Amino acid sequence: MAKKSMIEREKKRERLVAKYAAKRAELKEIANDESRPMEERFKARLELAKLPRNSSATRLHNRCQLTGRPHAYYRKLKISRIALRELGSNGQIPGMVKSSW
Repeated sequence: MAKKSMIEREKKRERLVAKYAAKRAELKEIANDESRPMEERFKARLELAKLPRNSSATRLHNRCQLTGRPHAYYRKLKISRIALRELGSNGQIPGMVKSSW
């Protein structure tokens, strides 16, 4: 049950990142522009801090689509090594043959 909630939480973060991407990029550009006055740059930093924490792309983490496991993740398959092994043993992945595992 907890694993499914982590998958849903990650999906929610992805939606927030997509929603606020343009706003964050605009504020970061203002905040890092040395030609602008210090007050304007500081105001942009404050506005950036007011955005939801989960709208930052650095908060995203690759997770297995089946189990929610964050480690040992195969990007091409979008599943963890444990889920890959289980699916391979059951013959559910085309072309994958069980070796000596």
